[in-house]
Amino acid sequence: MIKQVKSKKIYEIVAEQLTEMIMDGQFKQGERLPSVQQLSEDFDVGRSAIREALSALKAMGLIEIRQGEGTFVKKTAVDLSGKMIPSVLEQEDLKQLFEVRKLNETGAAAIAAEKRSDADLRKLERILHEMKLAEGDGSLGEQADIAFHMAIVTAAGNQMLERLMTTISETVEESMKEARQLFLYSNEEKNETAL
Repeated sequence: MIKQVKSKKIYEIVAEQLTEMIMDGQFKQGERLPSVQQLSEDFDVGRSAIREALSALKAMGLIEIRQGEGTFVKKTAVDLSGKMIPSVLEQEDLKQLFEVRKLNETGAAAIAAEKRSDADLRKLERILHEMKLAEGDGSLGEQADIAFHMAIVTAAGNQMLERLMTTISETVEESMKEARQLFLYSNEEKNETAL
């Protein structure tokens, strides 16, 4: 089957290149990155593209932005070969994670449909309303998104399912933020699809 070719946004290309530079050790752990202005000149792109790329790297756990000080490469684990181990999952791992979540959450939704209370329904409606209000605001949208999925699992009334979902969410919270940013919130149409 032929897959549609997805054109990458400028900030995604910059984010990939910066990630490679960090992973290859061109930017060392704890090192301060050049300013937004300097990176903008180096990559020959607008400052907004640099800021979006840095935001993606922050979500991935590769950098930290310190107010008034600049942007620094985070200290991460190093494997025996001396290469940095990213603190997030690779793209293939993210795909597999979404598959696990899909199985877990669709099963939870089926159980919740049978066991839910009126209070559970009202809670879900309230969260959906919050998601609509938060449309376009990444962090608020993320919080409402997580709350919605957890409310469905809670409505299923299965503590083991709830613990599994909590564990998955906690384990990969940073990766999920990055995934939502790259896959869901990159444009208005995807926002609507996510909602």
